[in-house]
Amino acid sequence: RPIKPNEILPPEKGREVAKELGIPYYETSVVAQFGVKDVFDNAIRAALISRRHLQFWKSHLRNVQRPLLQAPFLPPKPPPPIIIVPDPPSNNEERPAHLLEDPLCADVILVLQEKIKIYAHKIYLSTSSSKFYDLFLMDLSEEDQQSSAGHGFGAAVTAAAERMLHQEERHHGRDFLLRAASFDICESAEEAGPGQRKPCLRASTSDGILRGDRYENGERGLRRGRNLSSWSRAFTSIQEEMAEDPLTYKSKLMVVVKMDASIQPGPFRAVLKYLYTGELDENERDLMHIAHIAELLEVFDLRMMVANILNNEAFMNQEITKAFHVRRTNRVKECLAKGTFSDVTFVLDDGAISAHKPLLISSCDWMAAMFGGPFVESSTNEVALPHTSKSCMRAVLEYLYTGQFSSSPDLDDMKLIILANRLCLPHLVALTGESGWLQHGRVAVTPSQPPLSPCVPPCAEQYTVTGLMEAAQMMVDIDGDVLVFLELAQ
Repeated sequence: RPIKPNEILPPEKGREVAKELGIPYYETSVVAQFGVKDVFDNAIRAALISRRHLQFWKSHLRNVQRPLLQAPFLPPKPPPPIIIVPDPPSNNEERPAHLLEDPLCADVILVLQEKIKIYAHKIYLSTSSSKFYDLFLMDLSEEDQQSSAGHGFGAAVTAAAERMLHQEERHHGRDFLLRAASFDICESAEEAGPGQRKPCLRASTSDGILRGDRYENGERGLRRGRNLSSWSRAFTSIQEEMAEDPLTYKSKLMVVVKMDASIQPGPFRAVLKYLYTGELDENERDLMHIAHIAELLEVFDLRMMVANILNNEAFMNQEITKAFHVRRTNRVKECLAKGTFSDVTFVLDDGAISAHKPLLISSCDWMAAMFGGPFVESSTNEVALPHTSKSCMRAVLEYLYTGQFSSSPDLDDMKLIILANRLCLPHLVALTGESGWLQHGRVAVTPSQPPLSPCVPPCAEQYTVTGLMEAAQMMVDIDGDVLVFLELAQ
């Protein structure tokens, strides 16, 4: 039958009865069968000790111990939590290809046949091709002689043009006042006689012409580039210039790379898709042109994939794709560690970390909404993330870049779970929880005091204090006053 509440004797009443009778008190539980054996064992000890006073000459009664203190009841260890790790997002492999079609946050313009522009991203091209990696790390400050002679501007003109652009952006409001003053001067000059000098400033009244000339000179001065004819057969030239973003229509500094005239747009897009996804469609028509472009760019794996398709061995391309992703993962980790080709900086509580918008957009919906939507962060190079540490953000970036989670000693699992939950990453939340539980299970709890001999057993309070001390060492939240009162109560 079920146990009624009035049938349960609280420990306080049991201790009062035992104190009145002058006998030890032992707790027992009918449900858990706790303390039943202790009661019988210690009752037998007490009976033998009382008999020893009467029959003191019997040797078998000399080694009988006094009734032992009862150890507190420890509840059973709870079962491990059931952590279900969901499958990783299935569309992560398709997002880079979509990013190539919809070039959000593009920073490279690839010019084909002097008229066709293809927008791309440095981080994807450089981590997939060593040729692009060396190209984007090339020093463009020292221009070739032909390029310098063609433009007619040196380093001094470049610096002057940059200062001119900054001055115009900073003092744009003052220019309106100067133009207003020039209107008055020109009107007064028209009223003056033919023999008098006309101090006309008509040039500054034409705002469009003046700003156009200044921006034209500034862009030409900002064009830092090199001729690549002798460096590679795939590229003709590279230069930095102010260009219009294809989606936001805002001018920003981009790298313009002119490709060789033999490169055709269709096969080149297939090559770019391989550089973004590591895959090549078996139904591509211009396989020979793709192999030609792969040879120019020194992408030998792609040329091998084309050869497999031509030899009816396309099934071997799966291993090439796996090796491609492993190789790019290592390069992405290197770029994350060194901050190479980064275009955004996350300002955190204990420092800053450089990151790459294209990789974040293609791997996280939250980041894609922030950098691709009508938010301030989409047009700035610094994003503040309060209540976030560098270790947690580095773990999140590494997960977004590689799809893998690796724990570190300085990583706080709870803070990482909070950050991953903020960024809407349930897969990372589950991985962090599973890793934290496994690490917690492997912790060896060492007792703070050596075990006492059976003849001198610890009391119940000592058991409690020792257990709470060990829990406090394991970073369990325990009120310090509880430990103080228990120590005083011993």
